[in-house]
Amino acid sequence: MTGKILSLTLVVSGLAAGIAMYYLQVYGYYDDVAARPGEDVLLLPIGGETPEPIAYGDFEAIDADSSPIRYRACFTTPLKPAEVAQLYEISEARDPRNAPGWFDCFDATAIGQALRDGRATAFISEKNIEFGVDRVVAITEDGRGYVWHELNNCGEKAYDGTIVGEECPKRP
Repeated sequence: MTGKILSLTLVVSGLAAGIAMYYLQVYGYYDDVAARPGEDVLLLPIGGETPEPIAYGDFEAIDADSSPIRYRACFTTPLKPAEVAQLYEISEARDPRNAPGWFDCFDATAIGQALRDGRATAFISEKNIEFGVDRVVAITEDGRGYVWHELNNCGEKAYDGTIVGEECPKRP
């Protein structure tokens, strides 16, 4: 009888821990980001150091304090990627990070495919928004926009244990 109770306790404990871990990863740490008109979508001008706001609407975003790369946002814009590319720095990012399934507007697979097919263009929004992390903005031909955080060269080196070179900013 003691063996059955011990087995049942272990199974129930493992199940509860698995459910809690899933909930925390998918729902628990994310918060809605309050819109700040004129400050939510910024792009880095070619040759500039200070990001500038662009025209946008229908902004919605999520973020989590648990990781600097959990930020995701969606918006609409009247601007076309070709005209934006003449003024702002283009990013090489082609694979946005997945968003939780409940954040419906951000489909990383579709965004990545649009970037690879040329139906969207990625731009640098802010470099080192946190140490080793850049904010990337993608704009599609149909006026949809997406924002996510991407590890830059310094971030990849810092987080994989490689020695960070002199070109990287000082860690806070």
